[in-house]
Amino acid sequence: MRASALGLIVGLISGMALVFGDFGDFLIVLLLGAIGFGVGRFLDGDLDLGRLLDRHRTRR
Repeated sequence: MRASALGLIVGLISGMALVFGDFGDFLIVLLLGAIGFGVGRFLDGDLDLGRLLDRHRTRR
């Protein structure tokens, strides 16, 4: 299993363990899942933060 998929699953499960309730809680779970997915992609090497930061710096 790739680290991005594992990060997504861990983020979703930890979010559901943290809160289980209404729509606001659903958004928290969604946010934690997105963070887990991003960390997993970074660990897989699919996300290059240096390139994203350089692109942001050149726009200024």
